[in-house]
Amino acid sequence: MLDQVKLQSLLCIDIETAPEFQHFSELDAEMQTLYLQKSARLHLEHETEQEKYFNHAGIYAEFGRIVCISLGIFHKERKTGTISFRVKSFSGIDEKTILTEFISLLNTYYKDPLKYFFAGHNIREFDIPFICRRLLINQLKMPAILDISGRKPYDVNHIDTMQLWRFGDYKNYTSLKLLARILQIESPKDDINGSDVGRVFWNDNNLLRIVSYCERDVITVAQLLCRYKGVALLEANQIIHTSSPLTSTLSRGRS
Repeated sequence: MLDQVKLQSLLCIDIETAPEFQHFSELDAEMQTLYLQKSARLHLEHETEQEKYFNHAGIYAEFGRIVCISLGIFHKERKTGTISFRVKSFSGIDEKTILTEFISLLNTYYKDPLKYFFAGHNIREFDIPFICRRLLINQLKMPAILDISGRKPYDVNHIDTMQLWRFGDYKNYTSLKLLARILQIESPKDDINGSDVGRVFWNDNNLLRIVSYCERDVITVAQLLCRYKGVALLEANQIIHTSSPLTSTLSRGRS
């Protein structure tokens, strides 16, 4: 699988999202009504309006916010051929700053949509559309690699590890955790999951915990890609977490 795909051309990505506000009452009356209409399909009669909002608003780009974007790239040393995987996160309480820094990286190093592609788990149905919608809401210009509006599905080259696993079967969802387990990919024990992010962000004020969780998913995606390609999995010493300046740590992805 993926014989024609060059790992250095892939940008492994994962995002974590939370409700835009901590309390349902912070929405104006019209937005409250619109949210209840939007979330009605979830059939959550047992929950209060606050619970319906706080527990689920993060899955909707219209009512949520991005609190972390983690990005990972494969890097191959020219002289030695050594492979490393570098992970960088953008996080904070100011979503516009997160997005601005993220698209600055894309526009500087990865602006050719024919050369670079995103890779992730369920990114076609969640991460990529969510980012694009939040860019518009924050009135930020769409970078070329994300400007996919109006394209046919087969014209979008982003690689979705969940879609690959389906092999044309669209009957169910397979989680990243399950896929890693059955393909014998070790992953650190998660102390939270996606449904906990809103609480950890708003109630615990613990962004570092969210970043750690998000980066683990990016690393697991990278390992899945290695497994799909039939190449050796990454060793711990090949994985580099960086907080250094972006321009000096994330390579151009060239071999």
